[in-house]
Parts: sequence; C-alpha cells; structure tokens
Amino acid sequence: MPTAVSSTEAPPSASRRTSWLREQRRAVGDVGPLLRFRAASVRGRSRTALVLVTSTMLALTVVAAWFPAFLPEGDERRSDVLLLLPSGYVGVLVIAMISAAASGGGRELLPREQGVAYPVSATTDHLGALLMAPLNIAWIVQAWTLLGATAYVVGPRWTLPLALAPTLIWLAAATAIAQVAAWTIEWIRRGYRGVLTVRLITIALALGLGLLIVTDNLVKVLDKSPTVRILFGVLYGADAQVWPWLQVVAALLAITLVAVSLGAIAAGAVVRRPARDELREESSVREARGNPTSDFVALLRTDRVAIWRSVPLRRGLAVLALLPGLVALAGGLDWLMLSILPGLVASGGALLFGVNAWCLDGRGALWRDSVPVSPRLGFASRAVVLMEVLLLVTTLTLLMGAVRAGEPTLSRVLAVVCCGIVVTIQVVATALRWSVKAPFAVDLRSARATPAPPVVMVGYSARLAFSTTLTGMVFGVATFAPWYWSLLLSVPFVLFSTRKLISTSNAWADPETRSRVVATVAS
Repeated sequence: MPTAVSSTEAPPSASRRTSWLREQRRAVGDVGPLLRFRAASVRGRSRTALVLVTSTMLALTVVAAWFPAFLPEGDERRSDVLLLLPSGYVGVLVIAMISAAASGGGRELLPREQGVAYPVSATTDHLGALLMAPLNIAWIVQAWTLLGATAYVVGPRWTLPLALAPTLIWLAAATAIAQVAAWTIEWIRRGYRGVLTVRLITIALALGLGLLIVTDNLVKVLDKSPTVRILFGVLYGADAQVWPWLQVVAALLAITLVAVSLGAIAAGAVVRRPARDELREESSVREARGNPTSDFVALLRTDRVAIWRSVPLRRGLAVLALLPGLVALAGGLDWLMLSILPGLVASGGALLFGVNAWCLDGRGALWRDSVPVSPRLGFASRAVVLMEVLLLVTTLTLLMGAVRAGEPTLSRVLAVVCCGIVVTIQVVATALRWSVKAPFAVDLRSARATPAPPVVMVGYSARLAFSTTLTGMVFGVATFAPWYWSLLLSVPFVLFSTRKLISTSNAWADPETRSRVVATVAS
C-alpha cells in the first residue's frame, strides 16, 4: 500500500512543527462556540433569571471588594487580619485542590454522552473547566472573603484597586493549580493500582496534617508559606510602590499561565487512560439478593445502590464528610461554631445529587415509573435514602469536630444533634421540591457532572447555605440555654419541612407532573 504524502497532507517535518500549535489554537477557539452552545439552551424566563443572577453576583463582588475598606475598626484589628491573609491564600488553594480532585478535574464543558457525537479536545475541556470553576458558591464565598479581607487591611485609599490585583490574580492562579493537581490525581487513579495509590497518598497527607495539629506546628508552617509574597504585593500596591508591585503581579501571571498549560497537558494524558474504577463498577457482576419483604424495601434497595455503587457520589460524600470534620478538628471549633456544620454538610450532600434526585435513574426512570407500586411509595423511598445519606455524612463530621469542641454538656450535645436532624429534614424537603419542580437530564456517571446547570447550582447552593446557616445560628444560641429549648425549637422546623414534603409528594403523585419529570431525566 502506498505511503506517500497525499495532496491534502502537509510534509511530515512541517506537520511536526506546526501540529501542536495548530491544535492548541483550535482548542482555544472551540471554547467560545461551546460556551455559546451552553448559553443557547437557556431560554425564556430562565435567560432573564441568568442575567439577573449574573448582575447580582458581579454587584456583590464589587461591594465585597470595596465596602470593608470603610469599616471603622482600629489598627489592631486590621493588623490581625493582615497576619491571617497568607493563611487565607493557602486555604483557598487547598480547598480548590480538594474540590477539583474529588470531582475528577472540574466541571464538564460538554457532557460525556454529547462528546461522543461532538468530540472536543482535552485542552478545550480543561479551559472550559477553568472558566466554569467560579460558578460555584464555595469559590465565590472564598473570593468575597479574600477580597473583603484585603480591602479591610488596605483601608479607604485610592490605591485599593492596585492592592486588590494580586489577590484577584491569585484566585485565578489557585484555580489553575488546583486543576493541575486534580488532573494529575485522576491520571494516577486511572493507572495501574491507581486507586490504591491515591488512597495511600490521601492517608499520608491526612497523617501529616494530624501530626502538624498534634505538635502545634501548623501555624508555624503557614507562617512560612510562599503566599507571604502575595501579601507583599498587596502592600506594595497599597503604598503605590509600582515596580515591586509589578514584579509580584508578573510572577503571579506567569504562575497562572504555566499552571493552565500544565493542566492542558495533564488533561490530555488523562483522556488516554480509561476510567478504571467507573468501568469496573459498571461491568461488575453481583450475586442476587433475597427477595425483599415488601415493595418499599425493594424500592429502598434500588435507591441505595444507585448512590453507593456510584464512584463519583461515593467519592464526593467521603470528601464532604471528612473535609469539614478535619477543619473543625484543626481549628478546635467550639460547640457554638459546631452547630453551623450540619447545615453546610447537608447542603453539600444535597448538591451532589439531591437537588435533582430523579436524575439518578436516567433512562431507568421509564422502567421505575412502570413498576406497579404507589408513586407515593417511590417518593418516600427516595426521601428516606436521601435522609440516610445526609445523616451519615453529618454524623461523621460532628464526631470529628466534637473531639476538640470542649466540655460536652447535655445542652450543647442536644442542640447540635437537634440541629443536625432539623437541617437534614429541611434540606431533603427543599431538594425534593426542586427535583420535582425543575428536573434536568444529567449523566451522573461522570465524576465531573453536576445534577443541574452550573448557574442553577449557584442559586441552589446559595439558598441552601443561607437557610441552613440561619438554622444553625438559632441552635447555636440554644447551646447556652437549658436542654429542653433545643427540643422546643425543633418542633416548628420539623412541622414546616414535613408539610413541604407532603405537598411535594402530592405533586409527585399527579400523573402529569410525574410524566414530565420522568420524560426529562430519561431523555
């Protein structure tokens, strides 16, 4: 067979010189059309809501970066915040890395099933994940906190924009570095004995963190972190020292560009390796279990395995249970602050899948809807399983946090326990209402998929975080009251959430509503 170069092919030498650059230019150019493709799917009232949410977020970001500079606090308080800023920079990077690693590299610009018909390069996928990373309430809150702390330290000066520039660039750099770490971990995980290797690395890091906490060396390590240079850049900008400020800004920009490039290379390496743990789970064979004793038990089994046999959901729930607990353990949070954790953990668990609970069935929703059982029974099964999962991860977090929370009196323990139960029921009721009201077709087999579009997830997470934080603050006050106040406070919350669950169950029992949900998630 002839091997000569055809008229449509470039010479081999020229191809080697230009192919890589041509691929990268094409990958960068593909990002814009794909973003417009995603935006085109938003129509009608949703488009208006998108514009409103985006404008509100931008306005709040400007306020967070400007208003704290005018707070009338003394120099001593500003000095305390100044000393904590380098640790805040490290915290942003660590949380971004853990979040990205748990989700397998970031968010998908194009769902996996659509990528079969419309393949995009790994570089395009990586760049899209970077652009979509800020569409996350945790990322937004961290950005607001850092910008506000920087403005508070600098004060009302005309050089405030210069001082904020290093912080803004660091947010971009930390996001890019986190993606590099996430793609690298995913590459290791997909290699030979990769899952075991990643687990050993995780255990070693956890033991190292525990050793630093036990020996009281964590603060010393944070004080010597390279992020102190970012603080110098902030102070140079505040004092209008342009040349040193430019050096810091240029270094941060260089780090960002290098991290973006390395992330593209790592993403390409990941694509060339199969997802071993997901494929093993989907192709495994299990022995048949005994017949269930009732229809409800059969539905419970089906709903439980939909969660616990999903590698991405197991991974996300493990991180959600351990990360807040480790933070509480490292910070030695007292019982008042510990009452905030159940709401945050329950909200995070619901955001993994609960806000679009029926998407777990996928095409199997057509079969589930044809099973001759009461639809209310299926709704109850989904609610019970979601509640079980949230209570499990919340309990693990609280047990870790209680180790250094102080004296465990009856009033404190009961307030935190009641808070955990109340916010779990509250989150389940809200999440299932959203699942029935606004379903989405999502393939959650991908470790990087979200149960709803990113902009919708920002709204969901903000509303859940706001309501559960307020509930946690109420029960935090109850830690100082007699023990029976926690029980009395729980009654109205539980009754209100139960009423919401009953209302959503009635809506699910309506054939027209149920058909709309099933047709959406199975499409």
